[in-house]
Amino acid sequence: MDEEHKRHKAKAPRATRLLEIDAWLDSTLYEAGFKASELWENLTIFFRRFRLYGPRRAVAEFFSETLTLLAVGSVVMLALAMPAFHETAGDWRAQDDYAVTFLDRYGNEIGQRGIIQRDSVPVDEMPDHVIKSVLATEDRRFFEHLGIDAIGLLRAVSENVRANNIVQGGSTLTQQLAKNLFLTNERTLERKVKEAFLAIWLEANLTKKEILQFYLDRAYLGGGTFGIAAAADFYFDKQIKDLTVAEAAMIAGLFKAPARYAPHINLPAARARANEVLTNLVQAGFMTEGQVLTARRNPATPVDRGHRDSPDYFLDWAFEEVKRIVPRGATHSLIARTTIDPDLQHAVEESLEFHLRQHGKDYDVEEGAVVVLETNGAVRAIVGGRDYGQSQFNRATRAERQPGSSFKPYVYAAAMEAGFTPSSVISDAPISWGNWTPQNYTRGYAGRVDLTTALAKSYNTVPVRLARDHLGIDRIVELTRDMGVETELNGHKTMVLGTSDMTVMDQATGYSVFANGGYAGMRHGVLQLLTHSGEVIYDFSRDAPPPRRVLSQQAVSSMNSILVQVPEWGTGRRAALPMVRSAGKTGTTQSYRDGWYVGYTGNYTAAVWLGNDDYRPTRRMTGGSLPAMVWQRFMAYAHQNIELKPIPGIENPLPEPDPAAVAAANGGNGEEGSGLRPARAMPPATTDALKEIAERFRRAVPLKPKTPSETLSAL
Repeated sequence: MDEEHKRHKAKAPRATRLLEIDAWLDSTLYEAGFKASELWENLTIFFRRFRLYGPRRAVAEFFSETLTLLAVGSVVMLALAMPAFHETAGDWRAQDDYAVTFLDRYGNEIGQRGIIQRDSVPVDEMPDHVIKSVLATEDRRFFEHLGIDAIGLLRAVSENVRANNIVQGGSTLTQQLAKNLFLTNERTLERKVKEAFLAIWLEANLTKKEILQFYLDRAYLGGGTFGIAAAADFYFDKQIKDLTVAEAAMIAGLFKAPARYAPHINLPAARARANEVLTNLVQAGFMTEGQVLTARRNPATPVDRGHRDSPDYFLDWAFEEVKRIVPRGATHSLIARTTIDPDLQHAVEESLEFHLRQHGKDYDVEEGAVVVLETNGAVRAIVGGRDYGQSQFNRATRAERQPGSSFKPYVYAAAMEAGFTPSSVISDAPISWGNWTPQNYTRGYAGRVDLTTALAKSYNTVPVRLARDHLGIDRIVELTRDMGVETELNGHKTMVLGTSDMTVMDQATGYSVFANGGYAGMRHGVLQLLTHSGEVIYDFSRDAPPPRRVLSQQAVSSMNSILVQVPEWGTGRRAALPMVRSAGKTGTTQSYRDGWYVGYTGNYTAAVWLGNDDYRPTRRMTGGSLPAMVWQRFMAYAHQNIELKPIPGIENPLPEPDPAAVAAANGGNGEEGSGLRPARAMPPATTDALKEIAERFRRAVPLKPKTPSETLSAL
């Protein structure tokens, strides 16, 4: 009993402590709940004072919803703009520190790039009327806004509505600088969003004076000049501090459209534009009518520079090539002898502009790009757009567009390397690859066909079947890269029908492998780099890596035997040349957004693209229509009075097309996405037509090749 009594006494304090804890918890929770209830009641009573009724409640609800929408919109716009900020990671402040004078293949000077733009003149040292002329025309409220000017935008919209036309732009000077530094000229909503955010970013990272300095130093002002100091020198042979009010107004008018208002090209238009600038100075309150009266009565007259037609798109690309190949430690003042052929460059420009003026409205297409390579890899011509003054974006080397059916030769080349032949038979029948079921354009199928017919008629199911059952995507991607395509391919199974973006330069480079017998790595735009003392610091024939074989002779012969039939009885008959056999392939993308013709002879390879910058669909334009016609016109000129070389593995004489094959082609599928039956074969260009084309370019003074010593002395 004594032991039990002791145990009982030991347990009593423990139970008491547990009861105390339980009581404390109960009381604490009760008090906390009571306090919370009391607090909630007090908060409810407090916020009842802010309840709104009637019209006040409606106003509050409106502003509340507006703020919500603004917050959501800001998040969406920021998500769209995030990719643009990657562009700011590089050394975008640094100006190219090479001064390069470019010569054509004959040794004649064709332009300059780099710090030859002239040394920057600080804004503080520029005349007041120069700065005011630019600001009055481009951005009157520059020193008041934070990158985006809502007041200026509303004023521009009002003026445009009043004039029933676009007479004023709403972009600020900072927005224009953001586009020039980081973006392209694509007219898309995404680009405008990026431009707006980058403008704000520039305002946050630069002073107003720095922004103005960058803008004045880097804008293209026509005549191959970049920056206001270079423009003053080129147009008036003056330093910027010596410009008169009339001259400053004329230069300020160039920022909007330098090609249209360049005084050495269209002096009346330049003077009319300068008069608008003078009016802007008065309307902005920067100067009085009396102060600009003398400039109105005595308009500026530029110095006579003669006719200067600079191949600016080629020069931009060649400048990048120079920076890539220049030896380390070389002098920064260089002479580059390039591969460009001025006559062929003019012929390509003329052909593109001729066909866009004749048929552009009918097809609703506005832009185009062309690259021409000689069989030895020399880049003879680059056209990156219709008007360099309007847009310096090089569509030939920078625009990535879907190639459509013009990608199919890469698939067939991989098949030839895998052991197929042009006579190999494969089924053109319905096919599914996972959840993808491609079809021919006509929704019809030809059954068992040989590869020659399948490629010439551009059947869709055949390359898909080759890729799925025999080749695999990886092998096609690898061969395409080996052939010189530099744009990253997406590697998706739909790629075999041309859904992976490529540049025009990619296409010309890749097809040139067929033209030169299977070798890659031959493309080049710079023959030599020289110092002004005549020292050759780079020579392509000496310093460039040797070409490498990427296609066997058998594969090249097989591909050429197929592709020569495309312009003869396939989808590219409008590209047929009258004097030499050619090969090529058409391409048309979904909704007719892009039209391609890429073709070659034993002498030249050329890629032509036509489309719209905003990706707007054309009006049923196929690769076998306008692009093939552009290609045919300048290639007919290019092959006049030269030794005609055969395509590897193909006899040079042009045979008569097989009537049965032509009849079969006229009843075939045509090109997918064309929306049209195959067009009737175009008759070969007549001798008179070819003479007219040649005579157009013979009117210019013939270029006499210069020796290196003559070139250096002239420079």
